[in-house]
Amino acid sequence: MSSSEKTYLAIDLGAESGRAVIGRVRDDRVEIEEAHRFENVSVMLRGRLYWDFPRLFAGVVEGIRRAAALSDSQIDGIAVDSWGVDFGLLDRSGQLLQNPVHYRDARHLGTLPRVTERISNDELWNRTGVQSLEINTLFQLFAMQEESPELLGAADRFLLMADLVAYFLGGRPVAERTLASTSQMLRAAAGDGNSQEWDLELADTLGLDRAIFPEVVEPGTITGELLPEITRDCGLATAPPIIAAASHDTAAAVASVPAAADGSWAFLSSGTWSLLGLELASSHRSPDARDHQFTNEAGVARRTRFLRLITGLWIVQECRRTWAKEGVDLDYAELTRLAASAAPAEARIDPDDPRFAQPGDMPSRIAEVVREQGKSPPSEHGAVVRLVLESLAHRYGEVVRDAAKITETELERVHVVGGGSQNRLLNQLTADALGKPVLAGPVEATATGNVLLQHLATGGVRDLDELRQIVARSVELQTFEPERGD
Repeated sequence: MSSSEKTYLAIDLGAESGRAVIGRVRDDRVEIEEAHRFENVSVMLRGRLYWDFPRLFAGVVEGIRRAAALSDSQIDGIAVDSWGVDFGLLDRSGQLLQNPVHYRDARHLGTLPRVTERISNDELWNRTGVQSLEINTLFQLFAMQEESPELLGAADRFLLMADLVAYFLGGRPVAERTLASTSQMLRAAAGDGNSQEWDLELADTLGLDRAIFPEVVEPGTITGELLPEITRDCGLATAPPIIAAASHDTAAAVASVPAAADGSWAFLSSGTWSLLGLELASSHRSPDARDHQFTNEAGVARRTRFLRLITGLWIVQECRRTWAKEGVDLDYAELTRLAASAAPAEARIDPDDPRFAQPGDMPSRIAEVVREQGKSPPSEHGAVVRLVLESLAHRYGEVVRDAAKITETELERVHVVGGGSQNRLLNQLTADALGKPVLAGPVEATATGNVLLQHLATGGVRDLDELRQIVARSVELQTFEPERGD
């Protein structure tokens, strides 16, 4: 390895799987290599849906071990990113009190009216700039306080998922700002969307103990180093630093968008969820933004991710699981090929219909919605997937137009990043629905952003714009021009 080359490890945790991804930065380019992929499973225990955290953490450690073998036992940094809102509780000795509860668990359903009895939804929006969703940490903590006050009473602090994993690897128990902003517990700051702190007055209103809220740190903060026992067990020569690069996976993905700093682009982080929006200099908390269900999340370099959360390829994933149980096990590539061969759908679904939020027989739910429209539901697998993809593209078009109008931004293109950017059919349908070019890539957006933000934290690049130039030199983008109107 040359002295100018740096090797970082991104631990990227998703709702279906986790990955350990090696990033090598050299000659102003970044190369990504997957070292290990492991399942992230949920477990139902007596009516409560949990994440299997010990199994997840074992996968992380195995990923470090395999990465060490592929990197001559030398890694220059480790950072963890994950989805938002979910958390674990630490007791006063620093041990995990229970497995983290899954955001799709039913416990916090129905908490919105009880919360808004204490504080109005308008005030929540004005204070946080975050759309009120019952999966948010705020509502999960409130539900836990109602159901298990003794559990919260035993907690020393709570840590969101990526920060929880980083803590058990050897980092300090902190809240990285981009991930903390998904909680709806940070107070938005006037004129600066990325300088929030915990809204402790809101915590008082909800009956939550202020003491459980950890220190908030900026993206790119070094919080410790890998524990000696894990360093030895994984065969590393020295203990790498633990870096809170951008603990929220979407923040890391948006940081890797290979776009100029001209503000004329929107981003679409496409995966289980679709997160679609703009990168702004500060939060945008107008009533119009609230009514169109936009939210303000912290980004890198004190920027704000003004975005709309849309149910994404989760619907296709659940269809695939249902069909596999029925004996038809088709991978995503084959399902997309079948969808491309299918005729255009005669109906549309709303991806955010609550009926699509929970695991289960998704094809039957889709059929139910189509019948309600007085139309015949698709029967072939490809036709079902086509209907879902067309519905997603149509929704993307609506959201982009809303975002541009609300923020008075002239958008020229959309950058789609993440695993969903590989779906050429969805990219083309999106370009058609938008009437604007769609640029796809990088596929490994979250891991790429994670790695390069570690490089930024250790002095390898000066700023976010220089980081994005490295991405632009390292990936080949695919461009999808609109072919027809939606």
